[in-house]
Amino acid sequence: MSIQFKSITELRAMLDEKLISPLELTHESHQLAKKFKELNCFVTMNEDFSKKKAGAIDLDKKNDSFLFGIPLAQKDLFCTKGLRTTCSSKTLSNFFPPYTATAVKKLEDAGSITIGKTNMDEFAMGSSNETSFFGNVHNPWKKGYVPGGSSGGSAAAVAAGIVPAATGTDTGGSIRQPAAHCGITGLKPTYGRISRWGMIAFASSLDQAGPLARTAEDCAVLLSIMSGHDLKDTTSLNVEVPNFLSKLNDPIKGLKIGIIKEFDLSDLDKEVQTRFEESKKVYEKLGAEFVDVSLPNISASVPTYYSIAPAECSSNLSRFDGVRFGHRAENTDDLNDLYIKSRSEGFGDEVKRRILIGTYALSAGYYDAYYKKAQQVRRLIKNDFDHVFESVDILMTPTSPSTAFEFGSKGTQNPVELYLEDLFTISSNLAGLPALSIPHGQVNSLPVGLQLIGNFLREDQLLNVAHIFQQNTEFHLAKPNMENFK
Repeated sequence: MSIQFKSITELRAMLDEKLISPLELTHESHQLAKKFKELNCFVTMNEDFSKKKAGAIDLDKKNDSFLFGIPLAQKDLFCTKGLRTTCSSKTLSNFFPPYTATAVKKLEDAGSITIGKTNMDEFAMGSSNETSFFGNVHNPWKKGYVPGGSSGGSAAAVAAGIVPAATGTDTGGSIRQPAAHCGITGLKPTYGRISRWGMIAFASSLDQAGPLARTAEDCAVLLSIMSGHDLKDTTSLNVEVPNFLSKLNDPIKGLKIGIIKEFDLSDLDKEVQTRFEESKKVYEKLGAEFVDVSLPNISASVPTYYSIAPAECSSNLSRFDGVRFGHRAENTDDLNDLYIKSRSEGFGDEVKRRILIGTYALSAGYYDAYYKKAQQVRRLIKNDFDHVFESVDILMTPTSPSTAFEFGSKGTQNPVELYLEDLFTISSNLAGLPALSIPHGQVNSLPVGLQLIGNFLREDQLLNVAHIFQQNTEFHLAKPNMENFK
């Protein structure tokens, strides 16, 4: 019995009924990863250790964890003790961390098995997974098309059925974009819900870990385990973690869903618009009410983000200097030459671009005009959300302006073209709010994502609304034809 395209809940039932063993499950995941190697969704495999761990699992031993014996993949910016962690960069191509990130450790302590580390945009900087030192990840739905970024490898591995779920991170849409392009479910939780300790930082005030899975139900399983206060992370919230599974099936009659006036959907592809209107009708049949709402400052989200994120990136990546961490250049004349050559050789073009932008924004004479001003606008955006959530429960938008596109077709001449792919996703990161993407149809045989944005710490409601949609539609059951990757 094949495990390909099975959800966590389906695999849990198979394990509980002893139709398959954890070792058989893990072995097949590795076989599928090898079979579809052309996807390029993995940077490093963990075959020997994962099979050893799977073989030692005793299913007769009482364990209430959904993840007991379940194989998962980890995005390659989560530190994993003894297992290479590269951030898909030449700079860290030989980095073996001495510890494991809290989010990953929680999943592994719950009995999950890490089969490998997934490819991504270098240091999570990108919307298409085209900036990786290890090459592009293919979208399982169409060879030569992007899977979305930065968590493209994780999304592709789940969409291809290699693993039922994977970890990702989201700074401006890096979980939701690949989820949308690959036809799966991806959740960015409230900032601080999941510990960032052991995540290699891009922009510390925006980065958040989260799950990518086949269903909202599976995301709820992962979120329940990954969440919780961590003394090692000063930004982690010391709040009770609810049972995210307990309210999944609550009726949504009377739910108020906000449609943001400032997002002009008429500029989108007509078919993308059609899918959005069709999804509105699904929710209306389930008893939800739609309300037009205004977020006056949301149009400033993209420039605000691209002032704050590069500034924090510039600061965070300064540690990779060829001395303590990262690639070290050879044949250097002095310390300054070592810094210059090591960083020039180690970082890709997009990372260098954002470091330069960020350094400029933080420099004397420009800090007030750019970084400080962006933080002030960020507060205005957050205030707009606070006001809107006084009258609605959920906000609904497209996840992306378009479906997946061909490698090299966007951003080659003008990087801003690619930055605008995050138009609908960036604002929830600036406000620290939870948001997810679920599949809601296809355009030209490529998946389209629907984004739902929730109020602060209301992942329970967000997952409930997504789950009810998936219980009444079949979009999340669609599978790519993998014949082209054999």
